[in-house]
Amino acid sequence: MPNAIVQHEVGGPEQLRFEAIAEPIPGPGQARVRQTAIGLNFIDVYLRTGLYKAPGFPLIPGQEGAGVVEALGPGVTDIAVGDRVAYAGVTGAYAEVRVIAAERLVPLPDGIDDRTAAAMMLKGMTAEFLLLRCARVQAGDTILFHAAAGGVGSIACQWGRSLGVRVIGTAGGPDKARRARENGCDEVIDTRSEDIVARVKALTGGAGVAAVFDSVGKDTFAASLDCLRPRGLLVLFGQSSGVVPPLDLSQLAAKGSLFVTRPIMGHYVATRSELLASASRLCEVVSSGAVQIEIGQTYPLREAAQAHRDLEARRTTGSTLLLP
Repeated sequence: MPNAIVQHEVGGPEQLRFEAIAEPIPGPGQARVRQTAIGLNFIDVYLRTGLYKAPGFPLIPGQEGAGVVEALGPGVTDIAVGDRVAYAGVTGAYAEVRVIAAERLVPLPDGIDDRTAAAMMLKGMTAEFLLLRCARVQAGDTILFHAAAGGVGSIACQWGRSLGVRVIGTAGGPDKARRARENGCDEVIDTRSEDIVARVKALTGGAGVAAVFDSVGKDTFAASLDCLRPRGLLVLFGQSSGVVPPLDLSQLAAKGSLFVTRPIMGHYVATRSELLASASRLCEVVSSGAVQIEIGQTYPLREAAQAHRDLEARRTTGSTLLLP
């Protein structure tokens, strides 16, 4: 029997238990994938703790992985047994074998290995829609990206730099600041020792930035607003430090007719054509060498609980993989 991480109720990392599961059988429109690498993301923590509502319990967590198709259900025509595939945004990844809707699988090009794919799909497609379709950054823009040494930040900052965007990143501590510079940031603000707003104003001659990308939430939201230029955009795409308090919308007018959005990837890859287009842009920028995928650490699948502890304690950098 295959094994998986199974969560039976909301709680801490101790709820992530390594258990045997029944061999999954693909139904109509589904594929069974023997997984070779699984991505770890902060949304996994949100679902585990109940910040986001889980689809139900018992739950196999995880949103991202790569592997090989080993069986198909009726009606699947655009992938074949033996294909190397990856996916993102579909719960159930923390398993040696899983079934998944075939329409959510992305065939992998020869130049992208399985570990790279599992490390980049959710984070990389998030970077794609944030930069290209949400904020629509352009060459010459200056942006601020929080957690620039993290999984999404490590990809998005490189990608932004390749587009001719001036990227200011934030990171906590000298080591993460160094990593953020390696990720393509033109300037890095160390949040442990520097004032974010003051540094952004100094770096932009008082003008502010065109867009702020904030996955931290409660601890950075107010500063993020104050870093924007008039008519700037705050893209809140996570809340690792906690939920943002209610916002008095009149502040947006007072601070310069600002914009705020709270996007999720699912709304930007809602159709198969959107999914394949996003994945294709990601694979192209990685294959070109403009974006390097950093796998900062790996854990055996059975040690998912420890991986969660390290992620929440901000002891991880780049992408983290669980290996079946």
